[in-house]
Amino acid sequence: MPESRSDVVGCIACDLAHGRRELIGGRIGGTTRWAIEHCVGPLGVGTLIVKPVRHCEHVCDLTPEEAAELGPVLRQTARAVQALCAPDQTYVCLWSHADWQPGHIHFVVQPVWNALRADYPLQGPFLQTEMFAANVAPPRGEVIAFAERARAWLQAQDAS
Repeated sequence: MPESRSDVVGCIACDLAHGRRELIGGRIGGTTRWAIEHCVGPLGVGTLIVKPVRHCEHVCDLTPEEAAELGPVLRQTARAVQALCAPDQTYVCLWSHADWQPGHIHFVVQPVWNALRADYPLQGPFLQTEMFAANVAPPRGEVIAFAERARAWLQAQDAS
């Protein structure tokens, strides 16, 4: 296992987590090992990111504790997206590459509606590719409002 680093300056995921780059909506939830945040890219309002708190570039390098928490955190995040957005489908995929270099792993939890085909004719990874090519950032106010709703929803689930 490579040397463990908790924070890497210049890593967008670490920079967002440690306040070196603005995270619109702030941290939404998670555990001591996993963070849930709103996506900073052009994948639409309601797209959440689940990432290890510490800098980790490979799923195989997750600690046993991180691995044990991953499924429940991803499931709860997908439940939040489904409950708050009512999409036709919720995509969950791993992203960890930038310019062909390993990066901080993060799972994208994205609400998708069939109506998106009017602007993006293909689904799945093609949809995400087209959304990145269009580069339309979600409105800041909508991201903040969604983050607040998601935070409240997750807290209510934890309390029950």
